[in-house]
Amino acid sequence: MAELGFVMGGLSYTYENGVTSTDPFPPSNDPVIILGKKYSSVFDHKKLKKVVQTLPWFTYRKGFNPIGGTGPTSDQGWGCMLRCGQMMLCQSLVNLHLPPNWTWSIDSLGGSPAYRKVLDMFLDKKSSCYSIHQIASMGVAEGKNVGQWFGPNTVAQVLKKLTSYDDWNQIVIHVAMDNTVVIEDIKSLCKTPHTSSGVNLQFESDTSITTSLYRDPSLSSHLSPHTSLTSSASWDGHVWRPLLLMVPLRLGLSCINDIYMRSLKRFFELPYTVGVLGGKPNHAHWFIGYTGDDLIFLDPHTVQPMVDTDTHDGLWDDSSYHCTAACRMNISNLDPSVALGFFCRTEQEFDDLAQILQHEKNSIAPMFEVCLKRPTHWPPLNTGNPHGTDTVFTVVPSPKYDTDDEYELV
Repeated sequence: MAELGFVMGGLSYTYENGVTSTDPFPPSNDPVIILGKKYSSVFDHKKLKKVVQTLPWFTYRKGFNPIGGTGPTSDQGWGCMLRCGQMMLCQSLVNLHLPPNWTWSIDSLGGSPAYRKVLDMFLDKKSSCYSIHQIASMGVAEGKNVGQWFGPNTVAQVLKKLTSYDDWNQIVIHVAMDNTVVIEDIKSLCKTPHTSSGVNLQFESDTSITTSLYRDPSLSSHLSPHTSLTSSASWDGHVWRPLLLMVPLRLGLSCINDIYMRSLKRFFELPYTVGVLGGKPNHAHWFIGYTGDDLIFLDPHTVQPMVDTDTHDGLWDDSSYHCTAACRMNISNLDPSVALGFFCRTEQEFDDLAQILQHEKNSIAPMFEVCLKRPTHWPPLNTGNPHGTDTVFTVVPSPKYDTDDEYELV
């Protein structure tokens, strides 16, 4: 596949698929929907650019330390879905720790301390909890060798396991299986105290930072009003642990069924959405919205050098983790294997989401079921697995339509 390279801001970028220079938001009467919010491409054009630029953008990287000590030093050609999973989870943590109107700026070197701490969890080094190193290594438990492509369900399951090592956020990732969201199960999980792994992956060199951030009142302006300033006691099981709900789905056989197109568009309009993991054969994307019949997404298929943060006293340039333009594709070109994402900081937000989902199924074709209690033929929910996974269910896709294979890049 032909590659195109250029230099911007002192960094070398390589695009696997060429550069699309067209404006993703040309003037149109169609509203632009991005992560639950509505914009006008005519009157909100500058705002739309800022909205996209604020979102986390994780791409292929090269030059990082070998994964596992002897593995690959770049994820080019296999890491696109892993990067998309990082984007969805990072956006969830941004929603948790930063106010709704927070925006990223290229001029604010250092940025918000809370944002920097979130971003640090995804850097390309073994000590970062949600790094490419940790995701690829944990994928072995899901039957994926290091350097092998993931599908939407696989990356969801791997991120779920990694949360057991995240003692700062204490987030719950629930992967709803069998196209069913069980309200009672989710409440049980989110009210189960986080069990510390005893391993602080992301801050091995300075474990004091794990709690010191929330003890500094000067940082209160950077934090969400839902976030406590007393470490993580506000959601350590006594009230509610923040929830990232991921719903893997298959919306057709070889292509998305027309009946679900309106439902998928409607998903992007809902509050609490953090996008969709999916794409098309050979390409995974993080979908963040739609306009007309086009889906809007961030594309990870750009190869950038690994950012060395250890030599800049904490004031390293984070501009390569943000892009200036989103991409678009017609919804009919979407591969039917996807994973939807919802993020709820509080139990009240989850109750609101559950009510919305129950109402939505009466007006459009539902993509999944929502029920109050666990079906009687299901085995009991396992809330005590130290790796954060409910091992009762294993996804066994039909060999004829195993879309994990469709995300291989050559």
